[in-house]
Amino acid sequence: MLDATLQDLGWDDAWASELEELNEDDLIPGRVAEQHRGEYVVWTDAGEVRAKVAGRLRYERSAGGDLPSVGDWVGARVHPGGGRATIDSVLTRRSAFRRKGAGFESLDQVLAANVDVAFLLTALDDDFSPRRIERYLTTAWESGAQPVVVLTKADLCLDLPAALLEAESVAIGAAVCAISNVTGDGIDLLVSHLQPAQTVVLLGSSGVGKSTLLNRLAGRELMRTADVAADGTGRHTTTHRELVILPSGALVIDTPGLRELQLYEGDIDTSFQDVEALASECRFRDCAHTREPGCAVLEAVDDGRLGLDRLRSWRKLQRELESIAARTDRRLRHERKRRWKQHARSIRKPRW
Repeated sequence: MLDATLQDLGWDDAWASELEELNEDDLIPGRVAEQHRGEYVVWTDAGEVRAKVAGRLRYERSAGGDLPSVGDWVGARVHPGGGRATIDSVLTRRSAFRRKGAGFESLDQVLAANVDVAFLLTALDDDFSPRRIERYLTTAWESGAQPVVVLTKADLCLDLPAALLEAESVAIGAAVCAISNVTGDGIDLLVSHLQPAQTVVLLGSSGVGKSTLLNRLAGRELMRTADVAADGTGRHTTTHRELVILPSGALVIDTPGLRELQLYEGDIDTSFQDVEALASECRFRDCAHTREPGCAVLEAVDDGRLGLDRLRSWRKLQRELESIAARTDRRLRHERKRRWKQHARSIRKPRW
């Protein structure tokens, strides 16, 4: 049973004013706590309700709009008798962690909405990858949330200082914390980010320890976890996104493991401040940083101030975002053309 007020969940006057402007007297505010196939769990002042989205929202999604996601504030109509509701409106998001949806279409998937802090988890095992951290940070900075890089399984790391240095070299502007869910070391470093009515999202690959960390922060088993495999790797257990309330009053969104974070949009400038700063010193404004004379980026690679792998990662993410933007523009143009043709056919039809 939900034992929290809307204010405990992050509700404030600005969202209240937006809901009031919809001028729908029967709409009540609620926050999406869980997302399942075709159905949502929404927390309201009247308690927890099961909800489905209005047909209008599904239609708008086909034209590039957004369906509700965990963390969203919504306007809902509760059905007579209570317990069931219809989500009629999604209130303006202040932040959204997005990735490219599955398949070839350039539609995005919102992993978590209205997030204040993003814990980006990566394990200090054989799968440790600074390139993955760069990819997560590129999306996190764009989301509007403050990223924190959380290095899990510190107890398995043979050279922790070196791993921390490698992570900090790519996590410019973001805190980096090394923790162990087994020993509890480093967990206290995360406490300062867990403020009442503030929302944190846990993001990372399968098996990095998201649910185990959440259980530690909660002081009890909120999420089912699996034993670590013989090779030290974790096992995937979370199957859906879910919002939970910690004893501190902070809210945490647990998410299923991401096999691959396919970018939908990203903030390259913030994630790669070192590369961007060097690029501003190039002789030519349109320098491609490949073989141009007077290229400050290539000079930094030559003298060891910038790693070649980091430059390659910057180029790769830039190309990926440019490609997605181009495909998205084509899809939107196609959708506008389809709608215009549909409208033209409708006005040609005789009225009787």
